[in-house]
Parts: sequence; C-alpha cells; structure tokens
Amino acid sequence: MMRRRTFLKAAAATATLASMGGGVQALAAPKGSLRGFPDGFLWGCSTSAYQIEGAVAEDGRGPSVWDRFSHAYGRVANGDTGDMACDHYHRYQEDVDLMAKAGMRAYRFSVAWPRVLPEGTGAVNAKGLDFYDRLTDALLARNIEPWPCLFHWDLPQALQDKGGWLNRDIAGWFSDYALTVAARLGDRAKSWAMLNEPSVVAIFGYGMGLHAPGVTGRTHCLKAIHTQNLAQGRALAALRAAGGGKGWKLGTVLSLQPSWPVGGLDANYPASQMWDAVWNRACLDPLIKGVYPEELAADFAALTKPGDLETIRQPIDFLGVNYYSRMHQQPDPQGLFGTGYGSPPEGTRRTAMDWPVEPDGLAEILAELQESYGNPPVYITENGADYVDEVGPSGRVEDRDRIAYLRDHMLAARKAMDDGANVRGWLVWTLLDNFEWAEGYRRHFGLVQVDRKTMARTPKASYDWYAKVIRKNGVPTV
Repeated sequence: MMRRRTFLKAAAATATLASMGGGVQALAAPKGSLRGFPDGFLWGCSTSAYQIEGAVAEDGRGPSVWDRFSHAYGRVANGDTGDMACDHYHRYQEDVDLMAKAGMRAYRFSVAWPRVLPEGTGAVNAKGLDFYDRLTDALLARNIEPWPCLFHWDLPQALQDKGGWLNRDIAGWFSDYALTVAARLGDRAKSWAMLNEPSVVAIFGYGMGLHAPGVTGRTHCLKAIHTQNLAQGRALAALRAAGGGKGWKLGTVLSLQPSWPVGGLDANYPASQMWDAVWNRACLDPLIKGVYPEELAADFAALTKPGDLETIRQPIDFLGVNYYSRMHQQPDPQGLFGTGYGSPPEGTRRTAMDWPVEPDGLAEILAELQESYGNPPVYITENGADYVDEVGPSGRVEDRDRIAYLRDHMLAARKAMDDGANVRGWLVWTLLDNFEWAEGYRRHFGLVQVDRKTMARTPKASYDWYAKVIRKNGVPTV
C-alpha cells in the first residue's frame, strides 16, 4: 500500500514530525489533555484459539497444523507448544471477567476449526461447539460483543494432509465450516471475521517455512494466498445468503503494513513495491477491486480459474486491520520474492522483538484505505507490542513502554479519523501473555501477565491504563 506519490508524501510528513520533536504526539492535543473518540467507538481486545485455549486433546478436538509443527524439534523457541497455552478453555470465565472489569465491549476470539470439525469436514464435534456456545453466552452476560474469527492459523491437520491451502477444494470445506459455526452462534454473534492475516499464513507457512505447516517456495506461497482468498469469498457469500434478516456484519482481517524502501533510496523502491504487493495488496486488491496487483499479475494468472476473481470480490461490512510497524525493504537475491528487510530510519524506537515503533505508519495505512479503497468501515483488530516485562515495586508489571506504544498508535488513528478515515473501533492485541507462534512463550504482548506454572492472571499497568481509556472514551496525550 505504498505508491510512489504516497511514499513521498508520507516520508515528508514523517520528516516534518521528527523535526517537531515527537512523531504523533506533536500532532496531539496540548499536554495533559485527553483526545476523545466518537460516541459508540468500540473498545475491546483480540486473541486466537491456539495461542490461548490449550486443551488440545480434550472433548474431541482434532490435531491442528500447529500441534504438529510445535512438536517438531527446533521449530519453536525453547520447544514450547500450545498444549496448555493459557488454559483459556477451562478459565474463559475468569478471562471474560477481566475484559468486563476493564470495560471492554468487544472480544474478537477465533474458533478452532479442528475443535469443531476434527477431520476438517464431515462429522461435527458437538462438544467443541458447546465451548464456543458457553463463551458467547458468558460474553453477552457481561455486555461484551462476541466477534468470532473463523480461521486464525490452526488448520486441521487432516486437511493439511490433503494439501491444506494448496488444495482448491478447501475453499468449499471452509465455507461449509463457516456455515456450521454460524448456525450455532449466529443467533447471538453478529460480527463475523472470515480469516486472520491470510498473507502471513502464506508467506511464513507456505513460503518461508517458518510457521506451520512448514512448506517453502514462492509458488506455494502465492497458491496459498489465492486459495485463502477464494475460501474467504466463498464463505462471505455463503454467510451473506444464510444471514438474511439476522443482522450479521461480515468482514475479514488483514495485516496491512506500509512497505518503504530502505533509506528512501530509489534503488530500493522496486523491492518495497514487490513486498507491498505480496504482503498487502495480494489479499486486499482482489477483495476490494477484483484484481491482483500488477507486480504479481502473471503469477496469479496461472493460478486463477474463470470466475475466481468474481468469487473473491465480495461486499464487506467491515475490514479488520492488524498493524504493528512498517516494513523496510531492499533487494535481496536470496529472498522469497527478491526482497529483504533492512533497517528503519536511524533513531527509530524498537520493541523487544526488534520491530520498529512507527505509529504514523498506521495513519498512512488508514489514509491509503480512504484514498484508494473506498474508505471501508475499519476496526483496528490487532495492535500491541512485546516488551521485556519487569515486576515493579507494586508487585506487578509496570509496562510504560507498552502504554506509550498503544497511546501513540491510538493518537495516530485519531488524527487519521480527523482527516476522514472511517475507523469504528479498537481491539488491542492482546489480553493475555500467550503462545507467540515460533517465538513460544518468551514474547509478551498481553495486558495481563500469565504465570506459566500456575496460570494465575495478574493485570499489568497497561491493563489499568486501557481501562481508563475505555471509561473516558479518550486517550491521554502523555
């Protein structure tokens, strides 16, 4: 999402802000004030099934690709697995209470496909659906909107054995699964996300092999993107047909991160455009515009059958945007698409995962959605940061860096809203310190600390800070 004109404009704005001494805060309200959000702005949080549920072999759940992957030697840091995760399967009431005490009004959780359909298709596991039934009721009892996401990376291993996202048949299987879940929860859950970050699944799971299922290759990556796009379109159409009169809002969740040339150099610009096409536009453009990006058009033409793009291009009621940082790209002959990550501008803050802290990149994404994609209703469905959490004198984590990260990104979004961006809500990533995929449990994104031995939950300072943001429907500028 970075045309040459947009890049130059955004780069100039970033340089101006830096000269003013503080990025987003320089555009915020005066020191000590509160930056308010519109009435009805939706505050909440997001999680995902494999990262928090645990109970991987209970009540009929089948294995997922992440069960297989995490148990393979050397795939995940410290040999960690999601077998226990945060034990949310048994402690969901406690977690819902934590959301309610903070005043959250929405919870995006993912439904584990292998918990509902252990073989991916066929016989429904009633006990699996029962869990999401209980969770939905618990949320509504605390005045929290359930936002089910139908796929957040934990593909049934039985379907991977049939090719996974490289098998076109999975588009129909996913649609059937979506209808199964909606038939049980759709009388109460009204907001439905189809996929979470399909480009990330394809790049890391089917291109680089760093995530489950560990497949590699450029062609595999692009095929996995196209098949997920097709499955998403089939599911959107099926749920729209089934949901007439039920008040459902249908959408999906994409990771959108601006791709910038390292150092702003012209020589690096083609690499940044290629990576933008792979990461951002290969999923966004066919959904909204019905075309694949020019840089990859020939590749996708070989994968696309008549009618595919019409199936993929579906009306959506909302777009979930997951944003963490920009992607600074330069040529790399060894890269999957001839590109590779480089350094952000000198002086850029970093998280503990070494990700750049660039809140103005979120405003950039929102402006591009406004200018080039029809300004769809947007919910920030993930935004958060990993930092080294240290227990302070109070006996809990005093995570000022995480608070600053969230504050600056919220202020960036609010500024974009002033300029016309159609942002409707904010779902923090994430409630609990969880299983962070290939990083295992050594990364901490949560507002709540989880003791790995006892599973005890302890809210961090960021939890209280976020609760105040929700209560006041505004973000303090310092």
